[in-house]
Amino acid sequence: MAEIREPWGLSVLGAGNVSAEPRVAQVQLAVDLLAPSPKEAFEQAGSAVARLRTVLREHGIPDSEVSGSRLDLTSQFDGYGGERTFRGYRCVAQYTVQTEDLDRLELLIEDAVEAGANRVDEVHFDVLDKPAMRDEARRRAVAAARRKAEVYAETCGVKLGPVIHIQDVDPETVGRRSHGGRLGGDPETDGAFAPGTVRVEAAVLLGFSLLP
Repeated sequence: MAEIREPWGLSVLGAGNVSAEPRVAQVQLAVDLLAPSPKEAFEQAGSAVARLRTVLREHGIPDSEVSGSRLDLTSQFDGYGGERTFRGYRCVAQYTVQTEDLDRLELLIEDAVEAGANRVDEVHFDVLDKPAMRDEARRRAVAAARRKAEVYAETCGVKLGPVIHIQDVDPETVGRRSHGGRLGGDPETDGAFAPGTVRVEAAVLLGFSLLP
């Protein structure tokens, strides 16, 4: 039988979310190639990086919106033990490109791949002011918790007192605990690269005192 060991008031969990149309996309690209010598690997990768930079500038993306890495060189082998054979030198340069021109995003990716970015690791859609959305989601979570608490108090014939405890909660944890899934899914998509909406979630645990 369930037992309340320290009765002190009412504790309720509230969740809220805000959805908005995305305004920016982040594309993770990489120049990833294999060559028989370090010199050839660096030369080929350097040429591909130069072409990629040119394409990005042609699409109106300033260098400040492109975060990249230095050329990384590693030896590549096939097999294990005595059967291991040398394949060559792998040279990789990774870049994250940010753009607000979502209408031309597919063309940007096509041109980048043609220029030498032969790996597209991820395309992520986002909003420009996510902190403001997060604040609104938190307000909605508090409002939801208060509505729930008012129903409980009214049904039990008591009055709701002031808030005496506030605890921020990971909304993903709430989703798993309540429904076996998240409160909201990943950003919805419609078509190859149609971003749909970006959803921001929040959850809060509120503790209220109770009045007779």
